[in-house]
Amino acid sequence: MKKSKKPRYKRILLKLSGEALGGETGVGISPEAVHDMAQQIGEVRELGVEVVVVIGGGNIFRGLAGSERGIERATGDYMGMLATIINSLALQDALEKLGVATRVQTAITMAQVAETFIRRRAMRHLEKGRVVIFGGGTGNPYFSTDTAAALRANEIGAEVILKATKVDGIYDSDPKKNPSAKRYSQITYLEALQKQLKVMDSTAFSLCMDNKMPIVVFDFFRAHNLKRVVLGESVGTLVTS
Repeated sequence: MKKSKKPRYKRILLKLSGEALGGETGVGISPEAVHDMAQQIGEVRELGVEVVVVIGGGNIFRGLAGSERGIERATGDYMGMLATIINSLALQDALEKLGVATRVQTAITMAQVAETFIRRRAMRHLEKGRVVIFGGGTGNPYFSTDTAAALRANEIGAEVILKATKVDGIYDSDPKKNPSAKRYSQITYLEALQKQLKVMDSTAFSLCMDNKMPIVVFDFFRAHNLKRVVLGESVGTLVTS
């Protein structure tokens, strides 16, 4: 009998972009895409790993894009935060259909829809085996959902941020434009900054660097990749001190 591998991490924060929920087009909510995400998260839960998720809202509304088209920046950002809550509810629905107990906590109070973010309550949910989805970003305009991910990961004591992308890691140049682009299997925070490899926005990245929070950038759209990362296989790029 093959001995099953032990997970490398006990508690992870998964950062999903809003576009990921939109499927091929990256717009709106694709039930198939959300179902696939939920399945990957469910696989990791079965290993006994505690999972928290932070979702973006770019498939519905992006504050920065709105402000470029005349919407006041703070208002646009709040609209984007509300979009992340819609996405959180979609993912919660998909997870619960698979029998995965889930709680949504939001940084913006909306008691009829979800719990307000309370750190200790979030920790208790994790201890009880529930997946916790954080919606509403940080609750503040001018902060991205990447920053929300960095903040929440540190607050709830996650061991790593797993940044789900459509690319299998960090490259020295755009692999779509440059076929000979080199992929890093591991890189330091400082190298990533010096080479201006846009891993996350600067606020999020400095929060991870200051608190030595490792980040793994990986291709979430390859089946079972999340499980492979959690089991410690060399998937994607690890950013560390």
